[in-house]
Amino acid sequence: MYLSYFGLTEAPFSIAPDPRYLYMTRGHQEALAHLLYGVNGDGGFVLLTGEVGAGKTTVCRCLIEQIPDSCDVAYVFNPKLTVEELLSVVCLELGIASPPGNTSIGVFVDCINAYLLDANAKGRHTVLIIDEAQNLSAEVLEQMRLLTNLETNQRKLLQIILLGQPELAEMLDRPGLRQLAQRIVARYHLGALAKSEVAAYVQHRLDVSGNQRQIFPKALMGQLYRLSKGVPRIINVLCDRALLGTYTQGKERVDHATLAQAAREVFGQRTVHRRTLWRTAVAALLIATSGALALGAYRWTQHDSKTAAVTPATVRAAATPAAKLDAAGSTPTAPVAEKPAQVLAWPQSVPRTNSRSMAYAALFQTWKMDYEGGDACQQATRAGLHCRVARGGLGELREMNLPAVMHMKDEQGQEFYVTLTRLNGNTATLAVGGKSRTIALEALADQWSGHYTVMWRMPPQVQEHIRFGERGAAVAWLSQMLPKGQGSAAQTSGEPVFDDAMTRRIRQFQLAQGLIPDGVIGPQTLIRLSALSDQAAPQLTPGQGKK
Repeated sequence: MYLSYFGLTEAPFSIAPDPRYLYMTRGHQEALAHLLYGVNGDGGFVLLTGEVGAGKTTVCRCLIEQIPDSCDVAYVFNPKLTVEELLSVVCLELGIASPPGNTSIGVFVDCINAYLLDANAKGRHTVLIIDEAQNLSAEVLEQMRLLTNLETNQRKLLQIILLGQPELAEMLDRPGLRQLAQRIVARYHLGALAKSEVAAYVQHRLDVSGNQRQIFPKALMGQLYRLSKGVPRIINVLCDRALLGTYTQGKERVDHATLAQAAREVFGQRTVHRRTLWRTAVAALLIATSGALALGAYRWTQHDSKTAAVTPATVRAAATPAAKLDAAGSTPTAPVAEKPAQVLAWPQSVPRTNSRSMAYAALFQTWKMDYEGGDACQQATRAGLHCRVARGGLGELREMNLPAVMHMKDEQGQEFYVTLTRLNGNTATLAVGGKSRTIALEALADQWSGHYTVMWRMPPQVQEHIRFGERGAAVAWLSQMLPKGQGSAAQTSGEPVFDDAMTRRIRQFQLAQGLIPDGVIGPQTLIRLSALSDQAAPQLTPGQGKK
């Protein structure tokens, strides 16, 4: 809701483990160094522990981006498994063939050992990463230890990295697991941020998301540290809620009262600092007073509208931004006066019923084609393009970097369509009724329903659905594009097949692109891959994402 209001391209305080947002404190540098040592070492276990929300998984995702091409990685993020299930997942992640329907531990271990010997003969390293490892049973941990028994005179053939909460270290101190504990070649505990690091952490995340002004004053950092205890995930949740509160109040910056309110909403009935409570009470009284006056003035205006017309500016001042928060299901604070915002309107000289066809005509024009009318996606398909009709946010459109038809509403709630043709910082350029308009992203987001249509192009031999187990031209194209997206050379030996190994490479590509790493070739993944091969496609931000 608040992204365009603050001029942000994406949510800065998402709790998703995006490596781009990793702020490298000295502790995080040490943690990453330990993991890299494990990847490049001579085998054994590497242990990384930390409190909930300290950033262990984000550090791990950063590690995955830096893993050399000579290393094969199996990543297990749901370790609540039996021994048989975990071994089966390891085989799946590494692309190890095993007999269909096999449940024998011995057969799984034999297959894994054969794979490790073959990989070592080819000069490749194999790393198994287990996240949330505190959920592993003692039986599974013992089996993991046995997997590391395979070794040469110089090194063990399997490196295992365990990520978990502090209780994982306590579990490994048990007498029954002392053999595994003796094989831990490096261990590190990732703590919370220091008070002096909180301000830099917040600013780093804002900078990555496109921020160009100070939204969180430095005077708030002490309060933020006390509320969060320096835990990054809690900082993210508090800052996200504080930005929403600031947006609904029409303010330019987060203040003490808004941050304290965010803490109450996040923590529920948990008490906060007494000074914060006092400041909040005073601020709430002032807001309530001004809100009552504003409400009274608004009601008087509504009553007076029976005999006099209400200006659009008056309606906007009374209805925004509190109405936006009502739509999200939250109780807004009293509205305050906000600066006049630019409004996108359909030209009166052009029939509104033509808006859809004119928007699609402008979209086809960006692809150097003429729109023939009717079903735009059918025409796009005939012309060799693929079409996606969906609902999302401006951040999603920016990431796809493709022109889009957008469904809009004006101040009276009347619908019309425009074509987004360019994004420049905090502004957008659109084709509206045959004319080009440049407006602030804030105004665009305020009127956009979220529905959009984009088109993209792929080679003729590539279909929109590439499924597991397939071979052929589409899979060959996929095997060429995946390494290109990660800056590595494509593999040219043999006929490519969409197998377990390719699924793992797809997940790594999706992680690097900020997508859900499900290993499935869906529209979002295809659009990112097509951008690597179609250098002639129109772009919202020219030069973005070109390799």
